[in-house]
Amino acid sequence: MEAFHKINFASLTDTLISLGAAFVLGGLIGLERQYRQRTAGLRTNVLVAVGAAIFVDAANRLQGHEGAIHVIAYVVSGIGFLGAGVIMRGEGNVRGLNTAATLWTSAAVGACAGADLLLEAFLGSAFILATNTLLRPIVNRINRQPLDTRFVEVTNIVKIIADRERHKEALEFLEQLLETKGFPIRDLIISPFGSDSVEIQAVLVSSSVESGELDSLIERLSGQESIAQAFWTSAME
Repeated sequence: MEAFHKINFASLTDTLISLGAAFVLGGLIGLERQYRQRTAGLRTNVLVAVGAAIFVDAANRLQGHEGAIHVIAYVVSGIGFLGAGVIMRGEGNVRGLNTAATLWTSAAVGACAGADLLLEAFLGSAFILATNTLLRPIVNRINRQPLDTRFVEVTNIVKIIADRERHKEALEFLEQLLETKGFPIRDLIISPFGSDSVEIQAVLVSSSVESGELDSLIERLSGQESIAQAFWTSAME
């Protein structure tokens, strides 16, 4: 029967306003995501916003502002697990970062609504929508700009194939040459290559490097007797 004694229609009206605001604002954010066929669309963003509002509103009613602050902290960290679920990595590309960030900000809007900060919630929604819509043409325009392929921020990997019996000699020459050229090594990977050879991969520290310098480096490596093959590859950071 204690549940009936805790019914407070004034507080219930406040909760209705908070959840209604979270529903509407989360829906506006989700509509933009749904229109672009993103993984987390209309319903997901509404649920995230309303869920955050419910938690914060309940804590605000039971323990006041201090309780709401504690719950908001848990919402901020907890929503990260949901966001991580929509991030996918494959073939060197990472997808879903913007969707995860949108979910995170939807939770922030819901938390504001649950804490009765309605104007802050509306303002936050406006900035989120502006980020996902108004900035999109700017991003697309930048992405269409041609890159100067001579100077780009990349991770370069120098690979050599050496005879198994002389791979230490080849490795020593590789390290000395990279040090002389001023290319610091971030990681070194040595693995079998066939039955009589060894592949050595030197992952260089990310930097802006002129491709001609690496070509010259490969020529020096290829001229070494202990090295059968030498080549380099790169990947955008």
